[in-house]
Amino acid sequence: MDGVMDLVREGNVVARPQDILKSPLVLEFLGMDEKAIYTETDLESAVITKMQLFLLEMGKGFLFEARQKRFIYDGDSFFVDLVLYNRLLQCYVLIDFKNDELSHQDLGQMLMYVNYYDRMVKQDYEKPTVGILICKKNKQGIVEMTLPEDANIYASEYKLYLPDKKLLQDKLSEWIEEFDSEEE
Repeated sequence: MDGVMDLVREGNVVARPQDILKSPLVLEFLGMDEKAIYTETDLESAVITKMQLFLLEMGKGFLFEARQKRFIYDGDSFFVDLVLYNRLLQCYVLIDFKNDELSHQDLGQMLMYVNYYDRMVKQDYEKPTVGILICKKNKQGIVEMTLPEDANIYASEYKLYLPDKKLLQDKLSEWIEEFDSEEE
């Protein structure tokens, strides 16, 4: 209850990378049909078209830098789906879209992107780069087993639409019952 009251008084305080992550992100504003077949590029294009709304959904302090940001390392080209900067955290935020279940390969790819930005792009006064994989289905166990404990990489599920009103009401009632039983 104290945490809720702090949130009411202070709002969402951004002090560490975990504070900027929302999961799930609700991308209803994209207008994509939830049952339609779409590619990661389709999802990325829809986000670019609605960038202002996407940045608002992400949270406080986000600035857009690039789409499909290309960098070359060891003779190979790599592309980061979105490069953002968070002015509150003073760090780059790299985003990769996955329209399927998260895999260890996706995490390894993001780890390489984050390492590249930390070693080759960020300035000394900036904080470590944050990587976010926005995926259809997060597998937290895979995240924990694949990445080092201090990795600045996170996975966030996305939903194209909020659940229907009845489901939200049922869930709220369930949470109230749990809260009431904890206080007894």
